[in-house]
Amino acid sequence: MDVVQIFRDGGPAMWPLLALSILSLSVIIERLWFWVRILSQESEIVNRILNTASANWGSATELAKRAVNQPIGRFLYAPLRLVKPDPELFRLALEASAEDELSSMRQGEKVLEAVIALAPLLGLLGTVLGLIQSLGNIRLGDLGTAAAAGVTTGIGQSLISTAAGLIVAISSLVFYRLFQGFVVNQVKVFRRSGSDLELLYRQYWQNISASMSTIEERPNLELVTTKENITTSQPTRLQQPTSFQSDVGVEERTQDLGTSPHEPIASPEATEIGEQESNETPHNNENHRDNSQF
Repeated sequence: MDVVQIFRDGGPAMWPLLALSILSLSVIIERLWFWVRILSQESEIVNRILNTASANWGSATELAKRAVNQPIGRFLYAPLRLVKPDPELFRLALEASAEDELSSMRQGEKVLEAVIALAPLLGLLGTVLGLIQSLGNIRLGDLGTAAAAGVTTGIGQSLISTAAGLIVAISSLVFYRLFQGFVVNQVKVFRRSGSDLELLYRQYWQNISASMSTIEERPNLELVTTKENITTSQPTRLQQPTSFQSDVGVEERTQDLGTSPHEPIASPEATEIGEQESNETPHNNENHRDNSQF
């Protein structure tokens, strides 16, 4: 059967169906080429970057930079291009890059969704228009005659648009689901490779923090050592013996009191008690002599 003749018999709805089929076919070819390039090189890029990152982060950054033409390369290069970020910033860069790349992978899905929704409706519209045209030419007097035989042929031809719309919608739906499966698989790949890279960076960041803390402690230790050296290098002040200081103090006090430094110093109360005893002593001596006479 001639394709051109079938297209003509389908009616006016075949033209928008042809446009939708061309649009859907272009998107399918572009997406197939996109996914073939990704799936053929993705695992090699991930393994090389992760293996290099475990030994040298600078070399891993260069490898990721050379692979920016691939989504997985751009995803891994986004946090590596930062200058020694903390682990939280590293994880945020991975998440932001993953969202951008996954959204770009879904390119063309909206077009396929539109084709899947519109193609059956356009085919049904072509069928309805064909039935209206076929049944509009029938007159009651022509029923059962040779003139009514062409009505069945017109109805069959009007169903061509419905079949064409269903073919376009079904083929677009198949590839649409296939591309969605690829995107879901990429989510798993991004999550696994991002987690491995983040784990390696956290270990690397712990080593950086330990080295930085050691460098920060060294100036304090040197400062303390310098202070100790300064303290020990200062000359000690000569102190006079305690006995000499006490003798000097005693001499000064005795000079003030008008006494010898080796004589005991009596307090005023002791002086008064001594005078009273001296006054009482002659009296006691006289009583002793009187008693001796008796």
